[in-house]
Amino acid sequence: MGKLADQKNSAAAGISLRKLAPLIVLLLILAAFFAFDLDDYLTFKALSDNRDDLLAFVDAHYWLAALIYMGLYVVAVACSFPGGLLMTVTGGFLFGWIAAGFMTVFAATLGATILFLIAETALGEPLRHKAGPWLTKLEKGFQDDAFNYLLFLRLVPVFPFWLVNIAPAFLGVGLSTYVIGTFIGIIPGTFVFAYLGVGLDSIIVEQQEVYHSCITAGNAGCSMDFQISSLLTKEILFSFIALGLMSLLPILLKKWRKGKTSRTSGS
Repeated sequence: MGKLADQKNSAAAGISLRKLAPLIVLLLILAAFFAFDLDDYLTFKALSDNRDDLLAFVDAHYWLAALIYMGLYVVAVACSFPGGLLMTVTGGFLFGWIAAGFMTVFAATLGATILFLIAETALGEPLRHKAGPWLTKLEKGFQDDAFNYLLFLRLVPVFPFWLVNIAPAFLGVGLSTYVIGTFIGIIPGTFVFAYLGVGLDSIIVEQQEVYHSCITAGNAGCSMDFQISSLLTKEILFSFIALGLMSLLPILLKKWRKGKTSRTSGS
């Protein structure tokens, strides 16, 4: 009897380990990314230093470069690497904003879906089983209007992209709802940032001139200190927030109608 119980426990442990294996692999890749300082390549300085080589490669091998860009974007999103904004802007710089916009939307959706499936398999179901009433209530509210809530989170770029990728997995959101909501929700921001990449070349040239002038003058501490995040202006942010609020209108309208029906029934 005890031996049978041990076998069952071992089998359960094996199943759990298989479920956790993809998540562990992603975490190891993320750890290696920082351990080997690969994040240094996701900087404006790295882009500036390799500008000519990148443009030449895209010009000579456009479709290969596009596939590499999309592949790297999928991996970056699935592994939650930083630098998504820089990659999107760089895509617009290298491929043009329309082509980069479509490539990035598909790649980001695929990467986010991979992360969603891994999080749902490894942590989503166990967490929902062990969680208290507060998560059950939150899950119920989210599931009732999952698409609109997800659309809001995607449209407003103030929430960490990696968090929005995995949170729905813990709240029981269906795969089709997640994929469609992600795909539609990231379109505005993706195309805006890809469009900003069209003007990135002039910024690179300007920053290079400032940097070389600093070096020539013999000044200490010269650096390429332009921040890609500075492209996210207040006007752009407010526009995204407005779009996000519009996505919540169906939810607010449903609650208003429900409250009106309840008051009518009560009277």
